[in-house]
Amino acid sequence: MSAVVNVLLLGVVAYLLGSLPFGVWVGRLFIGRDVRAGGSGHSGATNTLRQAGWAAGVLVLVLDIGKGFAAEWLAVRFEAGPIAQIVNAAAVVVGHCWPVFAGFRGGMGLATAGGALLPVYPLGFVLGLGLVIAAMLILRHSARGSVVTGVLLGPTIWLFTRSTQLTLIGLAVGLVIAVRFFSDWKRVYREMWLDRR
Repeated sequence: MSAVVNVLLLGVVAYLLGSLPFGVWVGRLFIGRDVRAGGSGHSGATNTLRQAGWAAGVLVLVLDIGKGFAAEWLAVRFEAGPIAQIVNAAAVVVGHCWPVFAGFRGGMGLATAGGALLPVYPLGFVLGLGLVIAAMLILRHSARGSVVTGVLLGPTIWLFTRSTQLTLIGLAVGLVIAVRFFSDWKRVYREMWLDRR
């Protein structure tokens, strides 16, 4: 029972960490308004960059990666086991995408998912980055490229590691990303580099 409680408690903490809306806070600090009011309507690093400039965007990117790292590091640090690591990785990305502290309107989860991979499989961060860049270049659409990345992340990690645990972590964060981006499948992001006509 204690193991289950530990997993649940760590999962809640991971979700709350993910729910820290750094894009919203940084946007208000830099430009005095909510970045979700313009652009894509999301609070991630890309829309923050578009609305508030490079410095704000890079700061949000680092903070979003950091909260993903922190959530997964906690599961590793407390030796809560592989299930806790899988749950925490998914929970922190869910928190970022649907944050309780920002009306459940957050970012898209890529940076936070990458951060969650760093404590357990740093190469996974690189693989994920490579996947999303390749998918966006091929499909010429940010959301569709990210959905494909989410679907392929777990299998790609499996090819490199043959580790069931790491693959399940990749599948967990990948599923959340795919679900989150699927809502924008048909959207034309006119403010994005790769989606310009």
